[in-house]
Amino acid sequence: MATIKDIANRLGVSISTVSKGLNGASDISDELRQTVLDTAVEMGYSTKRSRKEENRKLCVFVENMNYDATDEFGYNVVLGFRQNAFRYHWNVDVLPITPAFQEENKYDTFLLKEGYSGAFLMGFTLRDAWMTSLQTSIMPTVLLDNFIANNPNVCYVGTDSFEGIHMAVRHLFSLGHKNIGFLNGPLYSKVSDDRQNAFESSMRSFNLPVTEASSAHSYYSPEAAKHHVSNFLANGITAIICGSDLIAKGVIEECQRQNYRVPEDISVVGFDDAPIATTFTPPLTTIRQEHNELGRCAYVSLSSLINHIPISKMLMRPKLIERSSTAFCNGTVKKKDVT
Repeated sequence: MATIKDIANRLGVSISTVSKGLNGASDISDELRQTVLDTAVEMGYSTKRSRKEENRKLCVFVENMNYDATDEFGYNVVLGFRQNAFRYHWNVDVLPITPAFQEENKYDTFLLKEGYSGAFLMGFTLRDAWMTSLQTSIMPTVLLDNFIANNPNVCYVGTDSFEGIHMAVRHLFSLGHKNIGFLNGPLYSKVSDDRQNAFESSMRSFNLPVTEASSAHSYYSPEAAKHHVSNFLANGITAIICGSDLIAKGVIEECQRQNYRVPEDISVVGFDDAPIATTFTPPLTTIRQEHNELGRCAYVSLSSLINHIPISKMLMRPKLIERSSTAFCNGTVKKKDVT
């Protein structure tokens, strides 16, 4: 476990400054205090006060999402949640779970048994057992990219998918692309449903064709591309919007494997702006989600629910990040010979 000295060395400040930041002293700036707190959480430090407050516990449940490495989508979401919770002296457990675990443990019962005051759920699908339990749950709960109607104890936090997908379609339309494909995330996911509806709505707003061949569902993995890119290309798609940066990575690699140049022949847009997006060849044009801020907003929402303020939704605004994977459309894509 990190010490105050470790934090001071990381930040290049005195031990007394770190102590002041951790204990809420008024003679350092708010910005420095927050930096101290954020760094303490990132390094795994816990104060004596928080160790004594064993009854102040929150849980982050994670399914179908990686969060251990700094270049993974879930890492900064979890970090942002923990940083905000730490500031208000909450202990946070992060538990990866499975569908089998949900079947074996009732949601409310598990939280009450373990002494959690609330929870943040990441990566869940609409088919998960706990999604059904949440319809009547009495426990303050925040969902990332999922929504439960008519329960004031449950809140949805995410990025505005309609605005984000519309930005991507508008960007490609401005480059002359009229035949645009969408390689979406998995089925049985609210965020996938929202983005599919956003894609179709945005395409129609620019009088662009929406056909069965112009979209497909897959997993948030580069391997998803090899099953769908050929169909897109065969149907004359000149630009592909992807449900994540990882999918976009696979799309770029598969296009290149089939001797199509990105962006000269095919333009590609991702969604997330993960740290690895700048390392692709070419660097990826994408829709940015503010990962750390999503986690911070999740804590704010959960704190509100715990204090009986019934928040329904909190949506972050996305941002289009233009890099080198999109370019002006050169016309119809011609079939290439695969080496």
